[in-house]
Amino acid sequence: MEPNPQESQSRQIKPQTSDKTMQISNRIQSLAVSATLAMSQKSAELRAQGVDVINLSVGEPDFHTPAHIKEAAKQAIDDNFSFYTPVPGYLSLRKAIAAKLSRENGVEFAPEQIVVGNGAKQELCNVILATINPGDEVIIPTPAWVSYVEMVKLAEGVSVTVPASIDQNFKITPAQLEAAITPRTRMVLICSPSNPTGSVYTPDELQGLVDVLAKYPDIIVMSDDVYEHINFGAELRSLASFPELKDRVVIINGVSKAYAMTGWRIGYCAAPAALAKAVTKLQGQYTSGASSIAQKAAEAAYDGPQECVGEMRAAFLRRRDLVVSLAREIPGLKVNEPEGAFYLFPEVSAFIGRHAGDRTIASSGDLALYLLEEAHVATVDGAAFCAPGYIRLSYATSDDNIRESMRRIATALAKLQ
Repeated sequence: MEPNPQESQSRQIKPQTSDKTMQISNRIQSLAVSATLAMSQKSAELRAQGVDVINLSVGEPDFHTPAHIKEAAKQAIDDNFSFYTPVPGYLSLRKAIAAKLSRENGVEFAPEQIVVGNGAKQELCNVILATINPGDEVIIPTPAWVSYVEMVKLAEGVSVTVPASIDQNFKITPAQLEAAITPRTRMVLICSPSNPTGSVYTPDELQGLVDVLAKYPDIIVMSDDVYEHINFGAELRSLASFPELKDRVVIINGVSKAYAMTGWRIGYCAAPAALAKAVTKLQGQYTSGASSIAQKAAEAAYDGPQECVGEMRAAFLRRRDLVVSLAREIPGLKVNEPEGAFYLFPEVSAFIGRHAGDRTIASSGDLALYLLEEAHVATVDGAAFCAPGYIRLSYATSDDNIRESMRRIATALAKLQ
């Protein structure tokens, strides 16, 4: 007897709607939902309904992975790289990363000091979990990426946020850093170029922070360098190159931003040997090694031609100049000029308290939601980055999308009285 398609459809299992509540751990309940992913989801839902939404909420290059990297992945499949990988990553990839660090950053790490994981995000969290005990303090300059505070929370540590406004170009001073240090300080986390602001610390500015940290030899310094190749002329210096910080700097990086490989999920930490060993121990208990095919692709990214990096950087620079010029034409937006990454982080406090009909804009979060619903442009509330009163716009999109989104934003903001 042939099955009845309608009957089969009626028998499909539906999600349970029982009133009984599954226990969720306090650890997970304490975490916030990623605001960037949440806004991206909201914009996707509107698009599914036929709404023409321009998504400026996602921190993701809009380019395709370069051809030579994709070819390396295909070759890896043909060469049967289909088995479990070593927990810290293939030795060949770790050697390629070590060579990159020496060649581009002037710092020396042995392959045994490098751990490859499922994106820079995992390795950053691994390092926090491997170093922070309950009650330990982590100094985080803000605005800061949405996940830093949540990762520290997961480790039962305490985030000590140090704010830097747009008037400081979103960079903290040595005096601010020193004032934040206490006997419980275990780590300082620096991201340059910054997500969400695009600010870049100059070598002299870093030296000022290093001079403070030199007085506190037990503090670990985590340097999130994932945007290092998207900088617009600013001179970059690795924190690991300062002799005052020798043997206590952890570098976090990966292939996602520089090589348009976000979906490949390959990142790494380069750390003191004992910490790298601890991270490997942790990773071995919950994800083990990263994808074999993705690792071979990443190896080709580091060892292969680098012209693609410069081409993408040039496109981001052109887009930076475009979005800054358009944003500066909008009354009420306070804008600086980002020196790297692909974000604009305008101050929007001038619009707080304004109205559009019966709608009141009480916060930057309200403004981000208003822009989504009124202008059909997805941005992210600055409060998600520990900086209420701002919004983040990603210009990792086409020039046409930038022009149209800024036109829509200007029109929507002009309606607020």
